[in-house]
Amino acid sequence: MSMQKISVAGIYLVAVVLFFSSCNSRNNKEQLEAKVAYYMPELVYGINVDTLEIRQDKVKRNEFLADILLRNGVDYSVIDYIARNTKDTFDVRHIKYGNTYHIFYTTDSVPRALYFVYDITPSSYVLYHLVDSVYAVRGEKEIVTRIATTKGNIQSSLWNALVENKADPNLANELSEIYAWTIDFFGLQKGDSYKAIYETFYVDDNYTGLGRVMAASFNHGSKDLYAFYFEQNGKGDYFDTAGNSLQRTFLKAPLRYSRISSGFSNSRMHPVLKIRRPHHGVDYAAPAGTPVHTVGDGVVVKKGYQKNGGGNYIKIKHNGTYSTTYMHLKGFAKGIKVGQHVNQGDLIGFVGSTGLATGPHLDFRFYRNGRAINPLKVESPPSKPVEENYRAAFDSVVSHYLPLLQSM
Repeated sequence: MSMQKISVAGIYLVAVVLFFSSCNSRNNKEQLEAKVAYYMPELVYGINVDTLEIRQDKVKRNEFLADILLRNGVDYSVIDYIARNTKDTFDVRHIKYGNTYHIFYTTDSVPRALYFVYDITPSSYVLYHLVDSVYAVRGEKEIVTRIATTKGNIQSSLWNALVENKADPNLANELSEIYAWTIDFFGLQKGDSYKAIYETFYVDDNYTGLGRVMAASFNHGSKDLYAFYFEQNGKGDYFDTAGNSLQRTFLKAPLRYSRISSGFSNSRMHPVLKIRRPHHGVDYAAPAGTPVHTVGDGVVVKKGYQKNGGGNYIKIKHNGTYSTTYMHLKGFAKGIKVGQHVNQGDLIGFVGSTGLATGPHLDFRFYRNGRAINPLKVESPPSKPVEENYRAAFDSVVSHYLPLLQSM
């Protein structure tokens, strides 16, 4: 009887051991399968680099593709093939000083270069396969968009204020474009202030540039001017809190000028003729060659030269009411001719001192129904406001960004 109990106990013990052994085996298998399932190779430019070595460098001054690849053990016949047969993908003659490149090697005792990658821009690159079938492909890195904010007070210029507040100074160009129709940025006052909510772009966690300004406010002359980006009918524009477009029929000024050297007057002492006569325009002093842009859409109705007056000049008819004239130009923009349609902001010429002039400047004239009016006092009507069927969506945008701006 006791021997039967021992036998039963032994059989039970073996069964338990076999059961747990089976469980452990099954668990180990599951863990292994889990590890295999979760294995993700490290990819750089789409290349599995788990068994490769990567060397990174920058293109040196006066350095060409052949210099780089020969130094890294690539046969000249491969380099010649690349230069001759991959131009449609990327012309290696356009490799630039200072741009980054990567070379991928085997980890053998004698490393062999397998791939060469050249960064065309921070976000685009060309990948060259250097062995077997030699070819090139273009690629794009992921661009990550982040929202940033900035604010500041102007002491000297908007550009300097942005630099002082560690923001991208190129934001000054964006803001000046947004407010071009409502603020004369050469007339900013000390103490004016700004706030902005905008997109920034990053590649590989490195800042690469500005995106769109989503909302902004500018306190100019003790008045808050808001701007909210909104799209309707597939076109984006900036609007104030009431849904009125910040864009106007005419720009505030046709160029980036240094100062106003002479204003609108019915009796001005002419600097060359030394006699008093009307000056029905505004003289913007600026360096010779400064670009001049049309202040509004229109058609070129006159283009010519006045020896004893405005020198090289252009006249643009904007509609049945308004026209503008641009005088003393050094030259005209390429392709400008009578009868040509121009859009607001198009380049039409360059500041000069042709005709009767003592120095480089633009004599800008504004006409209403053929009568000269002071350009600095023109009240430009706004462009199309937010349409009624988009109003709810626009109000949602304002209700999101306005409290954010006010809390900054």
